[in-house]
Amino acid sequence: MTVTTDNPATATAIRPFHIDIPDEKLDDLRRRIAATRWPSKELVADRSQGVQLTALHALCRYWLNEYDFGRVAERLNALPQFVTEIDGVDVHFVHVRSAHENALPLVMTHGWPGSVIEMLDTVGPLTDPTEHGGQPEDAFDLVLPSVPGYGFSAEPAEVGWDLFRTARAWAELMRRLGYTSYVAQGGDVGAGIADAMSRQAPEGLIGVHTNLLVPALNDPAALPGDTEQ
Repeated sequence: MTVTTDNPATATAIRPFHIDIPDEKLDDLRRRIAATRWPSKELVADRSQGVQLTALHALCRYWLNEYDFGRVAERLNALPQFVTEIDGVDVHFVHVRSAHENALPLVMTHGWPGSVIEMLDTVGPLTDPTEHGGQPEDAFDLVLPSVPGYGFSAEPAEVGWDLFRTARAWAELMRRLGYTSYVAQGGDVGAGIADAMSRQAPEGLIGVHTNLLVPALNDPAALPGDTEQ
């Protein structure tokens, strides 16, 4: 991949990002897949001994002969992508501004094991709601960051990148983008980050939405009883 930088004056500058994976790297990946040393076939008819060998064979054949490695890169490159260094780590993010006035800034975080790819189908409906049956006031300016160590964000060189540190990084990202009022959303690990943001209450954050009950996962006693459920 390559990163195109217009003005790398400081490490904290927001730099345009473009995915460009050399063919030789893809060729090397295919060679390694083809050279897989397979284990013996499982002794049972179910998955109690792991993923069945026939399923793994089929998956590798798909990667070797059918999967289009450039398809997702083209889809991401069609959107505005950037990187910026936050707390010593280059953070990759997609940033799509709505054409509608007064769009609400929204930072959405993916889950584990995942990436911003899982949220690409939301870009159109959220940034251009009138083309999807919505109203102009439903529009968002959308920020989709890659969690450090995921996707095209850099891998941290030290331990400590927990939910709260990532939450602080997202607040800094929104500040750098010039947003003084915004909301956050997340699912799975992203829900944990959104929850951490709500607890830290950074300046500008006016609300969060999660589709995972993070406090209950951390404390099973916090779950409602059977009758309450």
